[in-house]
Amino acid sequence: MGQSLGVAVLGAGHMGADHIRRLDRVVGGARVVAVADPDAERAKEAVAGREGVAVRTEAEAALDAPGVEAVLIASPGEAHEEALLAAFARNLPVLCEKPMVPDPAGALRIVEAEARLGRRLAQIGFMRRYDSEYTRLKALLDGGRLGRPLMLHCVHRNVSSPPGFTSAMLVNSSVSHEIDAARWLLGQEPVAVTVHRPRPSAGAPAGLLDPQFVLFETDGGALVDVEVFVNCGFGYQVRCEAVCEAGSARIGEERAMAVTAAGGLREEVPQDYLVRFADAYDREVRAWVDAVRHGRVTGANAWDGYAASAVAEAGVRALESGVRTPVDLAPRPALYGGTGA
Repeated sequence: MGQSLGVAVLGAGHMGADHIRRLDRVVGGARVVAVADPDAERAKEAVAGREGVAVRTEAEAALDAPGVEAVLIASPGEAHEEALLAAFARNLPVLCEKPMVPDPAGALRIVEAEARLGRRLAQIGFMRRYDSEYTRLKALLDGGRLGRPLMLHCVHRNVSSPPGFTSAMLVNSSVSHEIDAARWLLGQEPVAVTVHRPRPSAGAPAGLLDPQFVLFETDGGALVDVEVFVNCGFGYQVRCEAVCEAGSARIGEERAMAVTAAGGLREEVPQDYLVRFADAYDREVRAWVDAVRHGRVTGANAWDGYAASAVAEAGVRALESGVRTPVDLAPRPALYGGTGA
């Protein structure tokens, strides 16, 4: 492998374009050598001013472009399974944005395919594991100073939902980050999900059940609640409080610029996840590049991606039925010895 890791980026939309910028301008030791997007003009725009980048409309064509040594998947979730299997077939390490695969059956096929290879190639993009506040909370909980965790209280708010966003997507898209964060922070698996539905906000599009209150029970006896509100109108907020036997710890109380003027005080609120978690994305991609250059794969693994999809599916069933719904996980292959790396 050369001095600079050659990366193919699949998807040139909002997330993919940001990763292209990150690889070329922020993360050392990597270069974008190929981009694939069904919209060729969008792909060309994402790599404008960069020389030697192959632009393709098909994912596999980009994987076969000269100089490709690793893959970053930022395409829509329904395209991930095919792209991951194509990368596996070429023995290419992958950083795949969440969801790894939206449906648990497809996600399990990825787990089984990687297990047959006998080694990890995929890292799943649960970037909160790289956020400085989350890593501090993880270290605090692992250290045991606050005693056994009893509850996690989580908040996940967006300014507005994109067109076509469904009530199920509040759980299987938005809350999927809280699912992984809870598994990682607690070292426990969710075993059941209940979803409560207050009266929808006036700011929610017609027919969208927003907000929702999602409650997870874990195999370690902890409770995790998530307020998910994707049309709050005022900003992007992610918060988490761990309540333990001997104390509590809270993260996400953002301290952005505060402006005093005209007899009042105004604090800025992030409007986008790419703003709130910019540093976490930088750390995640930098760690992935460094690991791949040294022949390793770290971070959230394919089992973590499968578990998030399985728990989210149970959550969607709970949303639809209005009753407590058990989580059904397949046996974990030996390749994945714990809850993530």
